[in-house]
Amino acid sequence: MRSSCKLIVLTATVVAPTLLSAQSYPSAADPRSNLKPGRLDAGTAASNMRLVSFSPKPAQFDSARGLTFINSDLAFGNNHYAYQGNFAGFTVWDVSNPAKPVVASVVDCITSQGDPSIVGNLLFLSAEGAGNRNDCGKGGVKDPMDHMTGVRIYDVSNPGAPKLIKNVQTCKGSHTHTVVPSPTDPKIVYIYVSGQQAARPATELAGCNNGTDPADPANSLYQLDIIKVPLDHPEQAAVIPGARIFTGLDGSPECKTFCAPPDTSRPAGGRRRDGAPRDSANPAAARLNTGPRNCHDVTAYPAMHLLAAACSSHAIMVDISNPEKPVRLSALTDTNNFQGRHTAGFSNDGKKTLWTDEWGGGTGPMCQAGSIMELGGNTIITASADNKQLTQHAYFKLPSAQSAQENCVSHNGGLIPVPGRDLYVQGWYQGGIDVMDFTDADHPSEIAYFDRGSIDAPADTSNASARSRYTIGGSWGAYYWNGMIYSSELDRGFDVYELTPSPQLSANEIAAAKLVTLKEYNPQSQPKLVWPAAFPVVRSYLDQLVRNNGLAADRTTAVSAALDAAEKKSGATRGAALTALAKRVDGYASGAKDASRVRMMSGAIKQLAAASK
Repeated sequence: MRSSCKLIVLTATVVAPTLLSAQSYPSAADPRSNLKPGRLDAGTAASNMRLVSFSPKPAQFDSARGLTFINSDLAFGNNHYAYQGNFAGFTVWDVSNPAKPVVASVVDCITSQGDPSIVGNLLFLSAEGAGNRNDCGKGGVKDPMDHMTGVRIYDVSNPGAPKLIKNVQTCKGSHTHTVVPSPTDPKIVYIYVSGQQAARPATELAGCNNGTDPADPANSLYQLDIIKVPLDHPEQAAVIPGARIFTGLDGSPECKTFCAPPDTSRPAGGRRRDGAPRDSANPAAARLNTGPRNCHDVTAYPAMHLLAAACSSHAIMVDISNPEKPVRLSALTDTNNFQGRHTAGFSNDGKKTLWTDEWGGGTGPMCQAGSIMELGGNTIITASADNKQLTQHAYFKLPSAQSAQENCVSHNGGLIPVPGRDLYVQGWYQGGIDVMDFTDADHPSEIAYFDRGSIDAPADTSNASARSRYTIGGSWGAYYWNGMIYSSELDRGFDVYELTPSPQLSANEIAAAKLVTLKEYNPQSQPKLVWPAAFPVVRSYLDQLVRNNGLAADRTTAVSAALDAAEKKSGATRGAALTALAKRVDGYASGAKDASRVRMMSGAIKQLAAASK
């Protein structure tokens, strides 16, 4: 299935593009539409993937009361542990056997929204909310000095008994955060903090200031807070001068195409397109007339010293070669719908980025039959070699029409390590999860999915939360880690999936992806994916050339036969056979429809030949 809307080039901070196609709508004929509702017995639909296991929430968090006990994001570490955040704490899952995850521990700690990251035996949790206390207790904050909003640091060296080491207070709290390793000192990491609040009053934290001048270093609003963490002494973690990446950015233009309709449920003041309140108890914030003052999420690609910052109206590319002094390289906005940039991700080669649009804030049903495809999905952006020019391409959105009972919009995900392709698995709340191929930036397409019916039946409002008529649930984020896809289900629990072969994804491609193993994975600190020398890697390229007719059929058949013959050999004999094959494949490139992929296959054959000697 395919859903994309191509845009012409956008190369400046503010560009009014001409659209090449009209708005479109999701299909109500999709197998995911009209599934049976139910919390634990909902109907399901799947394509090219299977559910390996479902684990319900631990008893401590098994509640549908508003957002207090919903699960949030995931991090992965120490070879076989998944750390699942929750607005009221976190769960440590032992996934040694993905078919039967085991709860290692459950930590009660009011910490909305509890987004986690793991570095060695240190777990970092984002805290932003009026009810968070230093002691993790329930019942709300009575003394302002006891208000915790920032990043909590836990020692999880004993997965069965995590220990709180320190609460690091920040001026705007931490809605999300991102780990940025020091490029020069392996014993130092930096935590880039995205906080959505106004600056805290002096009664809570000294030195925090609201202001209207983005260039004012004393102004706490226009920056990402940075926490420097000595890994050997995490108790010494401290806030350092922040990332001032917003200075000089213009405000976003008014929307002209694919615009969200007015939200009549919000107060008249609402929020401006740059994310700042139009009127609030903070007059300084209400007077802001410049560009964004914060980001929702930022994604680091440490291997390339880059940070992709999703900052409401702006997509911002940042040089983090020196994490203490980040430098903005470029920024992009447009006059279309994409004014709610939420999360970003890189292609493995760093030439493309993917940006999500959380239309409705995650609590609304934004994937209904009448919800246009150009709102609430993803957009693909390419960058020049120096990352100083950004070009926007296609939109992609879940192609299935969901019900009015299902909160649904694009949310968090990460790459699937298939060589030669850019595949992204992603959570869409109650829209389920899907896998998108964005190898072609102008024509992204869906190649796999899993979905459940709504938690509530149409007439059931008994579990209504304060922010929605129906229960909030679905996949917060879905991530590929060491052969499996893990999803954090807000209301139901914890899912594990496995990809299955299909015309869109071969068994060789799945096998090659499983060759990439990571001891640790924080999705917002994206690792560089590297494949070992192996036959499935070579055959992945071959399968892709067959699929896209990138190389003549007689030649793909010959390559396949030569690979089969070489695999039956060993040692130097195998190496010699593969070296000869690589030489032949090099000659195929000049006349091939997909010459670049032929050359990638040749490179993989040469790597395998070298490893066989």
